[in-house]
Amino acid sequence: MDRKDELRQQALRQLEQFEVLMRNGHFDYGNGFHGRVYLNAHQLFRHPSTIWRLGQDLLDVLPGDLLEQTDVVAGPVVGGALLAHTLAGLLDGRRALTHPPCSFAPFGSRGDAFIIRPFYAREMQGKRVLLADDVRNTGKTFQRCAELVRDAGGTVLATVQIVDRMEAVADAGVPNHALAEYKAPANFAAAQCPMCAAGEVITSF
Repeated sequence: MDRKDELRQQALRQLEQFEVLMRNGHFDYGNGFHGRVYLNAHQLFRHPSTIWRLGQDLLDVLPGDLLEQTDVVAGPVVGGALLAHTLAGLLDGRRALTHPPCSFAPFGSRGDAFIIRPFYAREMQGKRVLLADDVRNTGKTFQRCAELVRDAGGTVLATVQIVDRMEAVADAGVPNHALAEYKAPANFAAAQCPMCAAGEVITSF
């Protein structure tokens, strides 16, 4: 097992320790489905030291040339923007003082759509952008954010996240890198939930 594999295994253990990755429960997802696993990404940001630590490890598993090329780290509010801001700062701490500082840009939301303010769009023009989010689910968030970067005249280098749920159905057209990968077991329609049938109480937290 190489250093990067060790970091990924360590990250999975930490995600359980920090109660981000919650396994072997009986969770009601609020969308008509129940399952054994819940990924509580809000726990990543409850203590800033948590995301700083995982952010350092995420940078350690990324290709060196990707880190060198990145001009801007951008992410969708709330979790992705917080991670992107952290990564931009950590990245500057690793590069030579003569290297231009890394910028940060958040994507906002309007209804169900992602937006980027003109100020940040101007900052992306002609820049190489790393997209960050706390968790990758379907991949559609990254896909839409990548479109906004390109519309602003920027180049998307890659997408990165703390956890990849291995369920992506959309592609941003660039390499994707995750600190940890976790394929959740199948979910059940509430009416056919075997945990409910067995009388298991819904897990609360």
